[in-house]
Amino acid sequence: LSALLTLLFAQEHDFSPDTAAQQQGLTAILQQADSGRILVARHEGVVIAMVSLLYTISTALGGRVALLEDMVVQPDYRGQGVGARLLEYALAYARTQQILRITLLTDHDNAAAQQLYRQHGFQQSGMQAWRLIL
Repeated sequence: LSALLTLLFAQEHDFSPDTAAQQQGLTAILQQADSGRILVARHEGVVIAMVSLLYTISTALGGRVALLEDMVVQPDYRGQGVGARLLEYALAYARTQQILRITLLTDHDNAAAQQLYRQHGFQQSGMQAWRLIL
């Protein structure tokens, strides 16, 4: 999973690969089941794609929502529908968990990811992402 995150963060504008931080984050999610889930796709027993669903509560919706994080497919498997199938699985899983909304972020110029999300019903929000690194 950490190797997949290294691929992801190497292509994102706002982040850089940091294996120790990535492993710490993955461990936290895996050890705290109520914080979220990491879903993977495998080929011949090898993890080739992953997506994380991280949970919080929405006061606007009155229930649990998720942040879709870390959607990444190994380059050799891109364009073969792996990401689409993993995303479909993540959406189905979220429905079984009574998740009311899924929010995600993409780089402004990541047209391929944006097309994938649009094809699965995601719409661009009128809200703007802001962050403060502490």
